Amino acid sequence: MSITKQDLDDVALSEEEYRLIVKQLGREPTIVELGLFGSLWSEHCGYKHSKPLLKLLPTRGERVITEIGQENAGAVDIGDGLAIVMKIESHNHPSAIEPYEGAATGVGGIVRDIFTMGARPIALLNSLRFGPLSDSRNRYLFNGVVAGIAGYGNCLGIPDVGGEIYFCETYSSNPLVNAMCVGLLETSKLVKSEAGGAGNLLMLVGADTGRDGLHGASGLASRTFEDERELRPTVQVGNPFLEKLLIEACLDIKETDWIVGMQDLGAAGLTSAAVESASRSGSGLEIDVLKVPRRAEGMTPYEVMLSESQERMLLIVKRGCEDRVRAIFDRYDLRCDIIGEVTDDGMARIKEGSEIVAEVPIEFLTQPPLYRLDGAAPAWLADIQDFDFSSIPDLRREDIPSVLLKLLASPNIASKEPVYRQYDHHVQINTVVPPGSDAAVLRIKGTGKGIALTTDGNGRYCYLDPRAGGAIAVAEAARNLACSGASPLAVTDCLNFGNPEKLEIYWQLEQCVRGMADACDVLSIPVISGNVSLYNETRDEAIYPTPVVGMVGLIEDIAKRCTMSFKSEGDLVLVLGERGDNLAGSEYLEVLHGKVAGRPSIDLELEKRLQECLLATIGEGILKSAHDCSDGGLLVAIAESCIVGGIGFEGELEIAGRLDGALFGEGQSRAVVSVEPVNLDRLRQIATDHGVPLQQIGIARGERFVIKGIIEVPLEELADAWHHGLERAMA
Repeated sequence: MSITKQDLDDVALSEEEYRLIVKQLGREPTIVELGLFGSLWSEHCGYKHSKPLLKLLPTRGERVITEIGQENAGAVDIGDGLAIVMKIESHNHPSAIEPYEGAATGVGGIVRDIFTMGARPIALLNSLRFGPLSDSRNRYLFNGVVAGIAGYGNCLGIPDVGGEIYFCETYSSNPLVNAMCVGLLETSKLVKSEAGGAGNLLMLVGADTGRDGLHGASGLASRTFEDERELRPTVQVGNPFLEKLLIEACLDIKETDWIVGMQDLGAAGLTSAAVESASRSGSGLEIDVLKVPRRAEGMTPYEVMLSESQERMLLIVKRGCEDRVRAIFDRYDLRCDIIGEVTDDGMARIKEGSEIVAEVPIEFLTQPPLYRLDGAAPAWLADIQDFDFSSIPDLRREDIPSVLLKLLASPNIASKEPVYRQYDHHVQINTVVPPGSDAAVLRIKGTGKGIALTTDGNGRYCYLDPRAGGAIAVAEAARNLACSGASPLAVTDCLNFGNPEKLEIYWQLEQCVRGMADACDVLSIPVISGNVSLYNETRDEAIYPTPVVGMVGLIEDIAKRCTMSFKSEGDLVLVLGERGDNLAGSEYLEVLHGKVAGRPSIDLELEKRLQECLLATIGEGILKSAHDCSDGGLLVAIAESCIVGGIGFEGELEIAGRLDGALFGEGQSRAVVSVEPVNLDRLRQIATDHGVPLQQIGIARGERFVIKGIIEVPLEELADAWHHGLERAMA
């Protein structure tokens, strides 16, 4: 059979890559072999453009117990014989086509990455981006995605405890749906995803195989798309009730010694699961597609190997243990079939009965060509970075109340309660700090410990300065954990960008990764897992570069956790950190002036000292509250602490320079904190010891928000704007 240009387009292979395949094989590939190469050499599976850059990220740490890229997710030791497993992944393009199923199966896929390692999933988080809610299509996508996340996660009984949502025109045709899952396991019971031992059996468990998801990894996640109709069949359909059974059955299996490995079937389906498992152990494999149970008639070997039907797992079972394994899955009414075996010849051999339809060295499949480009900064960037802020009028004092109300009601800042109240965030009864604070906090049963979780990223910052934006994404996530009293342990990231074959996009990707590496190095936080989502553009329009950072932190004594809300009348309110009057990329600048401009910046050494100061003061029980100062700037941060705590504020600010920058600038490395007066001197001492500036700005009390000479507004007005801003935008 002759391979056509359309065949190459279907699997997102270039003609040059096809010639390389022919050279390696010494012959033309079969159509099934072409499908294997297309999937495993795709950006989604092979990281052709990103792997050389990802090597810049630090991945080692004293608590890290997995090697990045060698397992489905990353794991860190939290003591007491326990480990946390976590990963974040994207399901952007499927969600743009079928928002409910795209988001739902995104949750299902990331959950499988966790329990395939033997960990019980204990928390879900997400990071979402949409176009403005004034557009009906964006509202449809937003509602569908939220419903899909809720529908799947709630059925699984996994609490959805945190995340972030942003709205911006750049995401109108390319919503971002990044799903994160966190699991808990006994360190000694970590399950590998390798297929070792010649003669061991490959057993496929769970759902039957259909045609849904064909070319998901190669055609959908590894190229731009112009017409969603041609791609609608690539979106998978999920069944959370079946996945719940899979979770329990696989966690039962991991308690035995009958398996040598386990792998979920996600992107590229059986192809990726089988080939990558064999590659990790240096083995080979043989699969007979006729033994794969199907739910569609007339499926070809190509379709069976590339199907991305959901709720399926591949087990590598010790020969002789197959009946005992099958008995466990029978107990859960789950199908379990032997489809092949492990070999020792390093070949991926796919058969249809007695006919061999593909026979390729596994090392060829798992070593795609890597592209290291010389990226180029966009020509337009210097102009917007050097924006003259004096060209826009400063705030008039009489306008400050209305501006604060407008920002609090902005969908990017307003409470996301209308979203997270659709999620069950208390199931499993571990949630101590629910969604809505700087970070969610979960107890670790049987210990006095807790973990804090967050996701963070700001596409505007990365658009204006990718390196600074990448560093800020890591720093803000760590700062949110520090504000909760948690020491950051590890990062999982999802890098959402446009077409990396364009030199400007590749430059953005490289600079963002370098910025993330800068922050991880200074803050001593390793990256243990992640995902890239490239080609996020439609009709030649790319999204903002949007790296999303998921992070976990450890609280040794959960009783010492901290939250953002003011707690008691009479507590003193202070700002830890430098002045933050930089308006670059701020919500104020876009909402009030319709501009995205300026040059964001961060002092990572100050950031490190600030976080150490927060952890020291929270650890001593000095701080009553701590809140990261970020989107919306200082006034928004103070107002949020008031609103959530139900206590007003009376204060005074020393302002030198522009009012708008002082009140709504988004300079980094700041936190609004509160203390009892008796602890003020100790706070000053700790801040001085850490070299962190400290400014007393007022007191928590009353029912009004008052800053002398600047603003006086009833707290209930601020609360109304913040609580109902998102709902009103939807209307």
